[in-house]
Amino acid sequence: MSYVAPLKDMLFNIEHLARIDQVAALPGFEDAGLDTAQAVLEECAKLNEGVIAPLNWEGDKYPSSFHDGKVTTTPGFKEAFKQYAEGGWQGLQHPVDFGGQGLPKTIGAACGEMLNSANLSFALCPLLTDGAIEALITAGSDELKATYLEKLVSGKWTGTMNLTEPQAGSDLALVRTRAEPQPDGTYKIFGTKIFITYGEHDMAENIVHLVLARVTGAPEGVKGISLFVVPKFMVKADGTLGERNDVHCVSIEHKMGIKASPTAVLQYGDHGGAVGYLVGQENRGLEYMFIMMNAARYAVGVQGIAIAERAYQKAVAYARDRVQSRPVDGSMNTAAPIIHHPDVKRMLMTMRASTEGCRAMAAVAAAAYDASHHHPDAEARKENATFYEFLVPLVKGYSTEMSLEVTSLGVQVHGGMGFIEETGAAQYYRDAKILTIYEGTTAIQANDLVGRKTARDGGTTAKAIAQRIEETEQQLAAGSAQAKAVGKRLTAARQAFVDVVDFIAANTKGNPNAAFAGSVPYLMLAGNLMAGWQMARALLVAEDLSKKGQDTAFMQAKITTARFYADHILSRAPGVRDAIVEGAEAVTALSADAF
Repeated sequence: MSYVAPLKDMLFNIEHLARIDQVAALPGFEDAGLDTAQAVLEECAKLNEGVIAPLNWEGDKYPSSFHDGKVTTTPGFKEAFKQYAEGGWQGLQHPVDFGGQGLPKTIGAACGEMLNSANLSFALCPLLTDGAIEALITAGSDELKATYLEKLVSGKWTGTMNLTEPQAGSDLALVRTRAEPQPDGTYKIFGTKIFITYGEHDMAENIVHLVLARVTGAPEGVKGISLFVVPKFMVKADGTLGERNDVHCVSIEHKMGIKASPTAVLQYGDHGGAVGYLVGQENRGLEYMFIMMNAARYAVGVQGIAIAERAYQKAVAYARDRVQSRPVDGSMNTAAPIIHHPDVKRMLMTMRASTEGCRAMAAVAAAAYDASHHHPDAEARKENATFYEFLVPLVKGYSTEMSLEVTSLGVQVHGGMGFIEETGAAQYYRDAKILTIYEGTTAIQANDLVGRKTARDGGTTAKAIAQRIEETEQQLAAGSAQAKAVGKRLTAARQAFVDVVDFIAANTKGNPNAAFAGSVPYLMLAGNLMAGWQMARALLVAEDLSKKGQDTAFMQAKITTARFYADHILSRAPGVRDAIVEGAEAVTALSADAF
């Protein structure tokens, strides 16, 4: 089946949960209200449904290929990327000063979901370019900005993020790529980088690599890492392309999923040294790279939501068509479409509710990001930044882990046909697996949540969010029977969360093994709670709008989905709390030799 963008749900979140009216009141976003959001999303849907989505399965069957140092992307990708760039989609969220459209993340995130639902492999190229743009806007010199930003924002050139090396995965202290200063102020770069998404391809004129390297004589460890711009082709003074730089693709990986996305091994300096340009100051590279990393982490969370949506749509279509067995309630005398069977409905509802909960969480996070950068009041900017930063590891970690459950259920709904590649259900499962790994594994997101976002302030931020959730509980308690039922689950989940926050804050320094043994479960509990909170807010809105006769079928479905989330997903929270607070010892008790 073809992909259909879930515009109603996206616009519901943007209007009622992310509050686009408040975003449009921020300086610079005056023209970015609901009408703009709807118009942009509808145009985005046309491109993704009609042009990019049909290439998804093709990319799985005919992946990118490597021959004689060149990468050829899946047939159709180059032409689709040209349409994407010419439509201005690369510059959607980027500043008007550099040729972008300057729209808020609240709108851009929904467009990003559509692109990733349509074709995850294709979407990775603009995702990395977005990160490179943000890093250069934040830390690049005026000269670097003038040379590179307009071309990156237009989509004429693409960007990459070069961190990983054969001996240095997530431990960037082990980076060995070296940078030798030159008399003209440039640097010669030497080393090998692996797992570089779209590190080589045929879809753009130039590729701008942002590379972590260690300047000769720099301190050991992460304090001695700098960030460099290394273009595939040198850029002349007039902005035209010159000779090829000394960076070359030596191979691409063969992967279980996202096969159309070329994951390159790049070799720097085999022919005298690749010319690199320092971004910002020496030895502050990790700080700048985290600008890219944070942007990418949120975007990967959106990828999880996107692939879950695509798997859900396919599973629903199959369940409506596949006829097998009579309904257990005797409502039909003959075999019926499997969507009538309770367990199939349970699986589909789990897929639907999980996806909608994470989509709502991501939308609210995007609005906080917009306020953190554009609100005129400094205190409001700080408060929103703190909220957004707390949510980033949840959007990334919880949404991607959710996508594995949802895409697995998608295969299960198909039964044996799901295990056969020709149906297409397995591709979503395979594609989703990388999402819990790249831009920091789930454990790395959890370490961030424990260390930087919880222990550092003694749980103050987490508890402040819990207080906001309690306000929603009070609204639910004064509402309908459905609202009260959801409120009961939300209260139990919030109390479980607060217990875990206290446990983490009390043990991170004194008993770190206990705290970090429960780090990923804590992330999953927190993500579940934040998504459940947004579903509870959605229920309140949907009940009110349903009473007013506004799109009652959609609103009733939202109410039912929120109730399902509360009873079947949010209800997991207390058990996770018990495992973290009371089960830490069992995690670490077995000696390494006993495994």
